[in-house]
Amino acid sequence: MIFKQLMQAEAIDFCQIDSCRMGGVNEILSVILMAKKFGVPVCPHAGGVGLCEYVQHLAMIDYVCVSGTFESRVLEYVDHLHEHFLEPVVIKSGRYMPPHLPGYSIEMKPASLDRYAFPNGAEWRNG
Repeated sequence: MIFKQLMQAEAIDFCQIDSCRMGGVNEILSVILMAKKFGVPVCPHAGGVGLCEYVQHLAMIDYVCVSGTFESRVLEYVDHLHEHFLEPVVIKSGRYMPPHLPGYSIEMKPASLDRYAFPNGAEWRNG
């Protein structure tokens, strides 16, 4: 709802969706479509652990199904901790590559969960 109000008021130049704060793929898709209607570029937020994995599909959906352009589009990228994911993002020539599996690609490796999960992971028990 807030994105609709911001776009109607012409209060934003870029729509920075956040996969972890929105109500799932359906809500995100509605915001991407709304942004297209208002001519506002979508630039997903991906500055934390696993967020790059979250947004790779959303950026592909925006490009392939909605906008058809890279013009005015940027994606954040953090180059650490991808080794904890079963399907980490791949970057080539400054662009996210399409993931190979469906879904958000945020499934973590069991060994990483065993070690770092709060409060029972090994790192928390030994800390």
